[in-house]
This record gives sequence, C-alpha cells and structure tokens, in this order.
Amino acid sequence: MGPSECLACGGALLPWRDVRAGEPSDTRRYPLRRCADCGSAFTNGEPPSPSAYEAGIYAPGEPRGGPAVRALQRAVARQPVRMLREGGLEPGARVLDAGAGRGRLVTALRSAGYDATGIDTSERSVALAQSAGTPVEARAIAEHRDERLDAVVLWHVLEHLERPHEALTRVAGWLRPGGRLLIGVPNIGSLQARIGGDAWLHLDAPRHRSHFTPGGLAQLLDRAGFEAPAVRHLVWEHNVHGMWLALLGRMGMQPNLPFHLVKRNARARPADLPALLAGAPLLPVTLALELAATRAGRGGTVAALARLPVHVA
Repeated sequence: MGPSECLACGGALLPWRDVRAGEPSDTRRYPLRRCADCGSAFTNGEPPSPSAYEAGIYAPGEPRGGPAVRALQRAVARQPVRMLREGGLEPGARVLDAGAGRGRLVTALRSAGYDATGIDTSERSVALAQSAGTPVEARAIAEHRDERLDAVVLWHVLEHLERPHEALTRVAGWLRPGGRLLIGVPNIGSLQARIGGDAWLHLDAPRHRSHFTPGGLAQLLDRAGFEAPAVRHLVWEHNVHGMWLALLGRMGMQPNLPFHLVKRNARARPADLPALLAGAPLLPVTLALELAATRAGRGGTVAALARLPVHVA
C-alpha cells in the first residue's frame, strides 16, 4: 500500500517507475508513484521494519577509512550550523535535532554555542551518543513533547517518515512564534537523480518513503503553517558524492559501489575495475556538473530553512 494522494501538495499520484533497493543484498524492486502536480514521489508497499536500520549501511562497526570518514562528517556538519546562524539564530538558542543519530550535529551545534539536544529512535545510536556525553534521548517524533524551542532540525529525516505532514505539524507545536525549522532532503527533481536512474543513491528504497522536489517541499511546509523557506541547492554532505556515484553507475559500475565499499556491505567485481580507475579523474567533472546543477536549482539534495509566523497581538 501507499498514500492515495501526494503527501506534499495533495495532488493526484500516478504510477511512475520501479527502483532498485538501497541495499545490494536486497534484490527486490520497489514501485514509486509520482505526483502529477509537484513532481514528488512516494514508495509503495509496507514500510521497512526497524531491522532495516540495524544492518547494511546502518550496521554497527567501523567503516573503511574510519578516521577520514569521521573528519569529513565533522566538516560537513558545519553547513547546517552555519545556515541556522545566517538565518538569525543567536548563540544560546534552544535547538532540537530530531533524528540525531549518534549526535554528530548536536555536538556541532553545541560547539557553536547553541543549547542543543537530540532525539532518535535507534537505541544503539542513542547509546553511542550518550557514551560520548552528547545529550540525545531515545524517542520518536510522535512521542516527543516540547515547547518554545528556538529551532528544530530534521536533517535527512523527513524522507523516512510515513506521515511527513503530521510530523511537521507536531514540530511546529514545539516551536515558539518565529522559531526556525531546518530541513535537508534529497531532490527527486535533481540532475543526478535523472543520471542515476533507478539506482540513484538517494532513492534508498524502501527506507526512503517520500522523494520530494523543492516545490513539493515548499508546499508541504506551507500546509504545516511555515512561511516560505530559504532554499539552498548545494549540500556538501550529499551532493557531490551523489553525482559522482551516479556518473560511475552510468559507466557500468555496480550501483553506488564506492559508498558500499566504505560501509563494508559490497564487493567489487572485475567488471567494476575500469570505472573504479576512472573515479579519481572524474571528480573535477563531477564537481563542475553538480555546481552547474545547483545554480539551475537542480542540486542532488536541498536544505530549506523555514520559520513560523510571528503573531503580533
């Protein structure tokens, strides 16, 4: 089963395409239905079980190149922090990261002077965050209660939710008037999504339930009571490597193989060697292509900073 109407704008959904699973070990294909109005798409079928977030790319254990990966993760976590600061959020503001995982963004926010905490549904991730002294609690959005927060972050969380409108409405209730909401989501209308086709990295079926266009996301935010967001089409954490993997897939490599090699859940085949050898020389082309796409409003993922209206008595 799936939604009967677009969860972003309420438009009609039409059969669109079947896509590969996000995990190499999953040989099933998953049907998507696409909105005739805003272009957002939705994964049909039952949502994945919690075990889908405990294995494969979510499996515990050290990735290949662990220190380098963690250093890169710390570096790219500065972008959402910078977006909040540039959006007028002052140091000392109360910020909740809903879907905090191991608390990497909470740590970055606290280092920037914010009173930041997090929630997440993964008890394993929460335990790792707490062991590092990061204030993250095991709680789902539907279970959390809060009030008069200055900002909430949903950084690559919304696409996993079955009822994104309900989640945003609930989040709005946690915020003070004028409070900010920062969202990061893949862009199904991006150039790299078109190049990657049914194996595009950010489809990640069946874990990703919603696949938004920037227009669809803006309409969803409007329906939840937020003012028109400021949108950025270049997200360093996801855009460049998403385009790189899409191009390598077009060259005949197993879908998203370098990503899965880092995660230790795939093996290279002899047929993958030519594309692997071309990977490094392809990086400048990748960067130029993705930068051109972002300038055209077709970056691989988007970040939107919205706010609640300030009601004057």
